[in-house]
Amino acid sequence: MTITCDVAILGGGTGGYVAAIRAAQLGKEVVIIEQDKLGGTCLHRGCIPSKSLLRSAELYAQMKDSESYGIETSGVTLVFPKVQQRKQAIVDQLHGGVKYLMRKNNIKVIEGTGRVIGPSIFSPKSGAVAVELADGEMETIVPSHLIIATGSRPRMLPGLEPDDRYILSSDEALTLEELPGSMIIVGGGVIGVEWASLLNDFGVKVTVIEAADQLLPSEDADIAKELQKLLVKRGVNVITGTKIIPESVQKGNGVTISAQQGEQTIELHADQLLLSIGRQANVENIGLENTDVGLKNGFIRVNEHMQTTEPHIYAIGDCIGGLQLAHAASHEGIAAAHHLAGEPTHGYNTLHIPRCVYTRPEVASVGLTEKEAVSKGYTIKTGKFPFQAIGKALVYGDKDGFVKIIADAATNDILGVHMIGAHVTDLIGEAALAQVLDATPWEIGQVVHAHPTLAEILGEAALAVDGRAIGI
Repeated sequence: MTITCDVAILGGGTGGYVAAIRAAQLGKEVVIIEQDKLGGTCLHRGCIPSKSLLRSAELYAQMKDSESYGIETSGVTLVFPKVQQRKQAIVDQLHGGVKYLMRKNNIKVIEGTGRVIGPSIFSPKSGAVAVELADGEMETIVPSHLIIATGSRPRMLPGLEPDDRYILSSDEALTLEELPGSMIIVGGGVIGVEWASLLNDFGVKVTVIEAADQLLPSEDADIAKELQKLLVKRGVNVITGTKIIPESVQKGNGVTISAQQGEQTIELHADQLLLSIGRQANVENIGLENTDVGLKNGFIRVNEHMQTTEPHIYAIGDCIGGLQLAHAASHEGIAAAHHLAGEPTHGYNTLHIPRCVYTRPEVASVGLTEKEAVSKGYTIKTGKFPFQAIGKALVYGDKDGFVKIIADAATNDILGVHMIGAHVTDLIGEAALAQVLDATPWEIGQVVHAHPTLAEILGEAALAVDGRAIGI
């Protein structure tokens, strides 16, 4: 069977289904090919389930500390299977919502494994997709434009492949039926520190090993230093500047592994090991060899409009590298849909994409770090303001952290905003808007922030850039 359409999307994750909806809104006939479940990694194996676990962990930790709020309890019991049930209920509800959106926008969803094919009797150019259905039957989708949105998977190390018992990736960790007594986390990036935070809150003894000199290597050094300090204060063992030796792993009665720390070799043991060293693009076995689509460092090459080296084929999301974030994929999908429809586009600027880490406390940022700004030749000025001087933070009982703003001393333009503290993933939106509008710290400082709110800290940090903060 052959189906023709305006736009075919290979992959129904966040980027894929958002691109589909926008293309449909622009009057295009759209087909999505998905081999698993609509929603992709973010909904089923990433953002949503992990944030559900993090919320349960955060609440559990807060309830154990209820006496500090004047509330005495007779005991708090963690029932982990119910935590997992809540997580799955949220995922299922959102999955149903995505399927509804497909029906509402008249988007045809084909469940099967898609593979891009070259020029054939179906199409004079590459970009058609052969789909193997669950029953073994084949369908061919012939679109005018193709968007590749195949996502990513956890990156592996030889010798440390997940075995569902001793060694886990984030995929396996999300389906744990019971918590281990201890866990080694290899990798102190976003996924690694989020798991360290939630496992620690659940009472697991955690050790994090990071090869770089700081946790969250791509974030501002001041933020990383503060996060490490607060995790260590909670009992997390953090080891930076250290590389594990994969071939040294020993399984049985837990996991034992060696690591190189400078000239010293150290040995670590735990019940389980979580490998969290980034994600790898899903670009194999999707038929790219039948096209002229180019790759770079294992990712699909695209321009600012998300076009590959074949202009009628676009790519978005984790498979193109860059910021591997669900909201970045959505933005890329919308940009691709507008461009292929001939609609005006505004380009794609990664410096306008906020980055969020859902640890306790949270981390959020947008724009350049201080190190990046200096390396690009900017003369900078900075302002920093602590949450301990914000009344609402004291009311919440979450006074750790601060907001840091980096500005260009020559033009006063904001170069970056970096936050660590309670609910900063909700506060970063204002900073992202300031980046889009090319605002200055003075302009943010003129915004009237309601009192008492956590949002006041952004205004104070902006004023602090020029030494005019009110609160300190």
